[in-house]
Amino acid sequence: MLDDRKSAILRAVVQQYIETAQPVGSSAVADRSDVGVSSATVRNDMTVLERDGYLVQPHTSAGRIPTEKAYRFFVDGLGGPGELSPGNVRMVREFFRSAHGEIEQRLRETSHLLSTVTGTAAVVVATPGVEAEVRAVQLVDLSPRNILAVAVLADGSVVKRSIELAQDLHPDELAAAQAITNEHLGSRSSAPISSDRPGWSLAERSIVALRDAVHEETERVFVDGTSRIAGSFDARETIEAVLGILEQQFVVVSLLKDLVESGLRVAIGSENGVEPLAECSLVVAPYGEGTEHRGTIAVLGPTRMNYPETLSAVAVVSQRLNRMLTEG
Repeated sequence: MLDDRKSAILRAVVQQYIETAQPVGSSAVADRSDVGVSSATVRNDMTVLERDGYLVQPHTSAGRIPTEKAYRFFVDGLGGPGELSPGNVRMVREFFRSAHGEIEQRLRETSHLLSTVTGTAAVVVATPGVEAEVRAVQLVDLSPRNILAVAVLADGSVVKRSIELAQDLHPDELAAAQAITNEHLGSRSSAPISSDRPGWSLAERSIVALRDAVHEETERVFVDGTSRIAGSFDARETIEAVLGILEQQFVVVSLLKDLVESGLRVAIGSENGVEPLAECSLVVAPYGEGTEHRGTIAVLGPTRMNYPETLSAVAVVSQRLNRMLTEG
């Protein structure tokens, strides 16, 4: 446990390092209005904080930089997300006011919004809806023997399957098949289709194909801001390792799935459990209505990220994304 003075000094060191990315000296800390003690006192307390594992001194003559333990102390002291800055509030409000189109496009644009607001990499993951409700079905005749079956799900996502026919299909059969397909998928009926109804064969194949498409749907991952995070590190090896992780969809999905179980969360350095991300922090939150988990949003940045603004941005975007998907 740190006393109030050491706590204030440690928070000041973390804030200063986040702002400058340079080792922090005692005089810089003493000059801050939230500290209010002499440079000598700060220097002595920084020595104690270094001994206790909160700070490290990269060079003998240099100031100190925070450790993972210091960032965890700092984040825990925030007490959750605060208020988003006015400029970012306007940007988020305008985005969700004008967002439209298919769900995939809106989620892709959401990852770009989150990256822009936080100045680092952002990830949006959409969880597949195995039991998703089908809102509408469209059967499109691409050619007399090639049909495209399209289903729009309740969350706005779209699944498609091509169906090859052995013979030309009459337009009346196509219309009848679409009516039957809508009827069965919309009600999730498993009753057999009567073979004496026009278009029954195509309808039956369409129902099976679209049901399979929904069940086979995998998580959709949208990543934005890789160039921003690349500029956060000096070492080429670190940049390549972080970008390599972002390119591995399975790793990203598994990592976020493990972290998001407890709601809005910050994972710092080794807490991520992935060695290439040892110099990174993740801010993660679920989105969905009530207990229905429809996906995850996350920001990935260096451990010296702006935690107050990033936490606020992730919390606000998660809430607005919930509302957008619920209201359609």
